[in-house]
Amino acid sequence: MSTSRIKAVVEEMISPFLHENGFELVDIDYVKEGSHWFLRVFVDKDGGIDIDECGRISEYLSERLDENDPVSDAYFLEVSSPGAERPLKKPEDVSKAVGKQVCVTTYEPVDGLKEFEGPLLAFDGETVSVQVGRKSYSIPYAKVASARLAIVF
Repeated sequence: MSTSRIKAVVEEMISPFLHENGFELVDIDYVKEGSHWFLRVFVDKDGGIDIDECGRISEYLSERLDENDPVSDAYFLEVSSPGAERPLKKPEDVSKAVGKQVCVTTYEPVDGLKEFEGPLLAFDGETVSVQVGRKSYSIPYAKVASARLAIVF
């Protein structure tokens, strides 16, 4: 089964449980590191997620995976928080981040830059507006390669 198909099957398995319990699926990774495969599920909720909640989600998902066995390779299952510099994978994530410090990288330069770090001023579904220093940049969402929350020191 392809990596994208495994991720889709896992998302289908876990989403109802997460929704019923007030959690949000942030991302799923299925990657090979060295000789080992890792299935990583990143989950969050308002106010953050703790280790006990990650354990509960891991137990639930592990049971579903054992029942359905969608992954033919041996792998390690990890369930965790996305961390303080949480990736903004979906448009809804970007919308929720308005007013927060972000780091946005683009596929190609916009006004000569490919990386923008500063407060996220606005997002209308088409354009991401980021304040960098004294200048505001309007970045077409289609050109965004990655976006994440950023920590200000």
